[in-house]
Amino acid sequence: MGILIETSMNVTFPTLIKELGVSLGTVQWVTTGYLLLVTITMSTTSYLLKRFPAKKLFLFAISCCLTGTIICGLADSFGVLMFGRALQAISTGISTPLLFHLIFSLVPTQHLGFYTGFASMIISFAPALGPTYGGTLNNFYSWHSIFWVALPLIIIIMYSGYRTIELPFKQQTKRFDFRGFTLLAGILVALSLAVNQAGQSGIASWRFITILLIGLVLIGILIVLNQHGQFNLLNLSILKDRTILLSSLVYFFLQFTNIGISFVIPVLAQNTLKTTSMVAGLILLPGSLLGAIVAPLAGRLYDRKGFFLPVLLSNLSLLLGTWLFYILTDDLTVVLITVIYVFLRVGFNLGFGNLLSDASKQVTSEHKPDLNSLFNTLQQYAGSMGTGVLAAVIADQELQPQSLAIATQTGSQRDFLVLVGLSCFNVIAVLMIQHWKQSVKN
Repeated sequence: MGILIETSMNVTFPTLIKELGVSLGTVQWVTTGYLLLVTITMSTTSYLLKRFPAKKLFLFAISCCLTGTIICGLADSFGVLMFGRALQAISTGISTPLLFHLIFSLVPTQHLGFYTGFASMIISFAPALGPTYGGTLNNFYSWHSIFWVALPLIIIIMYSGYRTIELPFKQQTKRFDFRGFTLLAGILVALSLAVNQAGQSGIASWRFITILLIGLVLIGILIVLNQHGQFNLLNLSILKDRTILLSSLVYFFLQFTNIGISFVIPVLAQNTLKTTSMVAGLILLPGSLLGAIVAPLAGRLYDRKGFFLPVLLSNLSLLLGTWLFYILTDDLTVVLITVIYVFLRVGFNLGFGNLLSDASKQVTSEHKPDLNSLFNTLQQYAGSMGTGVLAAVIADQELQPQSLAIATQTGSQRDFLVLVGLSCFNVIAVLMIQHWKQSVKN
């Protein structure tokens, strides 16, 4: 439910701007800030999974989700809404890695691709369905109803998890790395604020440059601490394996594209094509449904054929889909957007879960929680940065003396070009990973 609500607010941005009296650069923090806090929370899960039983973590997470949903449903100001979203973010930040931890702990290796694909189906389908869910309720009722409708299902999930989650547990007494946590949180916040300032003030503004420099300095400190073995929050040593390193980057850019484009399309549809929020959300529904069907099938394909085929097809599909969005921006219609998005979503689900499945086979069982935490942290921060960067590009165009429709169209086209570049990188990276794998075999 946390992942569904994650993007359900995207299509309500025009409504929130009017009702709460905030700008696009501010209101996008409803999603960007949420994803940022999810990322920060996920960075702690390697420690949490070794320190607390799975059932206790689940009950804490679902309680945060329940409380946050009630607060959001009652919110009458931007600050109250963000507080509720923060509690929901903590919930998602714990429960998503917990889901994969249960899979990696209980599922036999020969079936790992299918079950990881099924879990990835939920993770990728829910945020894509979010705009449809949010747009429909916002159109017929209000944005508050997005949270009230979800409440009964959250209660059912709480009861079901309490009754069924059981996992053997051996507690580890490793100390929590508070210094590393503070440093990593500072880096993530600084980079997100820098992106936001770029959209509001431009990349030449002193605020953007100052915040970016702070983020870069903090990254330098983290690198030094990691080299001396003094950064223990995330086990970055697993990235010494070059296949895992490149796989993590491909994974990051896939999710960057997935969440980012689910932000751009509804905004483009409403501001340029003048659709309602419900139609803007429904545009994403066919692609979301077909992508959900493909995800477990892609896992089966991975179990039988291995890494290369599904992951290469995935990234080639995203490259073609984003390129079509870019060259056809001026001629896009609701039908055309829907068709291209279907193609793009099917491609995304071919590779997303399989990247995590393959990476999990490259590490020992001792390091699986570390890999799980790292990949889920990257996944969520990719969503935060995807929304933030692409929103900043559109917001920058809105600073120019032109209509909102033209500004959104121009900004969206530039967003699509950014995604084309990332997809090109991913295709090259997949070819390199396969080459390295073949070299090891030979």
